[in-house]
Amino acid sequence: MRGLLGRLSPQPDEPQRPAAGQVAAAARGVGVRLGARAVLADVTLDVRSGEVLALVGPNGAGKSTLLGVLSGDREPDVGDVELLGRPVADWSVAQLSRRRAVLPQQVALAFPFTVSEVVRMGRRPWAGTDAEDDDERVLAEAMAQTDVEQLAGRGFLSLSGGERGRVALARVLAQQTPLLLLDEPTAALDLHHVELVLQVARERASRGDAVVIVLHDLVTAAAHADRVAVLADGRVAACGPPAQVFTAELLTRVYSHPVEVLPHPRTGAPLVLPVR
Repeated sequence: MRGLLGRLSPQPDEPQRPAAGQVAAAARGVGVRLGARAVLADVTLDVRSGEVLALVGPNGAGKSTLLGVLSGDREPDVGDVELLGRPVADWSVAQLSRRRAVLPQQVALAFPFTVSEVVRMGRRPWAGTDAEDDDERVLAEAMAQTDVEQLAGRGFLSLSGGERGRVALARVLAQQTPLLLLDEPTAALDLHHVELVLQVARERASRGDAVVIVLHDLVTAAAHADRVAVLADGRVAACGPPAQVFTAELLTRVYSHPVEVLPHPRTGAPLVLPVR
């Protein structure tokens, strides 16, 4: 019956996934102020399909604010933001939920949902559409990718911080959007699960999705990101491939601490080491 009703009733517009390398989201001259403080100032940045873009920088540099602006959850004071070729403000809330998925730093739930119920929340944007037929497959895949299958029946509030983070990421993956915006998804994770999460991000990019990820570990960013944007004092200090951007001179200045940058002996990726 739902299939018949689905054919008779209008379906939500399906997001068009841009071709690899095309701009999925963009900030143009974006500025955000909190009182007298400029949190972001004249930020221009492209997010491209098929890539992992890491946002790095010291505490207070504006990384999370920029993620919120790109998602459409925060309106900039100045500048323009586009999502899939249209001003982000032109999309309705429902349309945004089918085009971008956001993992915040903290996930707060007021009710004792189980893990499986939390992950299933990621499928809400597709309720009543043909995509709903894929719910069980997508949910199983998302939980397997984040290694939370064994937690399915447990209460979300009973989990450790790292477990909660992986469950929240599974919810985001289940949303199946062409743009993923992840704010510190590796926080509180052990080494194995840090690598698992970054491998998932790389896999989504290989499928053609655009992935923006806030990271503090520069070595991890260098190993997994196609491009890195270094933020400092609300501005983009540099953006490009890690091997080009991560220089001792730039990072020493941005982080106010001397560092040395060495090539990884096997991969050649930059290894950023504080001078002690």
